[in-house]
Amino acid sequence: MNNLKKITKHLAILSIFLLGIGTPISTQADNVMPNQTDTYQNLANQDYQSGNQAYDILNNDQPETITNGNFQQSKIEYSNLDNYNRAGTATAYLTKDNLGKSKGRASQIFKPTGWNNQAKKINGERVFPVNRGHLIAYTFSFNLDQSGKYNKGEKGSIDNPKNLFTQSAFSNQKIMQITEDSVRDALSANKKVIYQVTPIYRGNDLMARGVWVQAISTDGSLHFDRYLYNVQPGLAFNYANGRSVIDGTMTVPNPPEKTSAKKYKSTSHRKKYTKHYY
Repeated sequence: MNNLKKITKHLAILSIFLLGIGTPISTQADNVMPNQTDTYQNLANQDYQSGNQAYDILNNDQPETITNGNFQQSKIEYSNLDNYNRAGTATAYLTKDNLGKSKGRASQIFKPTGWNNQAKKINGERVFPVNRGHLIAYTFSFNLDQSGKYNKGEKGSIDNPKNLFTQSAFSNQKIMQITEDSVRDALSANKKVIYQVTPIYRGNDLMARGVWVQAISTDGSLHFDRYLYNVQPGLAFNYANGRSVIDGTMTVPNPPEKTSAKKYKSTSHRKKYTKHYY
């Protein structure tokens, strides 16, 4: 009889383990990676139409591949570079402790796939087409090391191949600033935020067609789900290799003033850009 009781007890424990009872709340919806979703494929096949806004609101601004489960420790989950050396999805679990700024930043030398940044003259102005776009912004990746693990005293992410992709100057400094400022504001208000960024590639293109950004705070007060087109006024990109040519028909309107986080810096001279963008 005692042996029977022991066996029954062990079977009960085993069933609990297999059912996953008591495991932490998942913060990624059904553990689906963004590049495995229909949304990713639809975005990859979508072309920007000149004159339209440079971003789309998806799913009524409700995230699709992350949920607002709580977490105890901040971290960033980076994807490994793929077979083409391209950066993939980065998912950050952020708190106020990850906010930071510094007087200067180290130079970046890594060239993400599709990096072609020869200056062009557009309407008489010298324009550098692309930046080193950060998936997870420098200013809210403090106290996290290059692998994304918590390490007190670390500065923000710099020159990390898993966190960089070739992003148009307009997309980086004009459009992505809006979503990043929303995350910074929530963190400043002492909210916890799960923030996921996915470059969208078509096939084996080396330059992303755009970037899919999603965020949700653990209290649900912040949430967005948006696609930012990787475009530049006056230029047409060959996304297969990242090269660009002047195209006077390519117009990209500024976002509405009420949603614009910061004034867009002029692209007329390289020195007007912050050094880390290169």
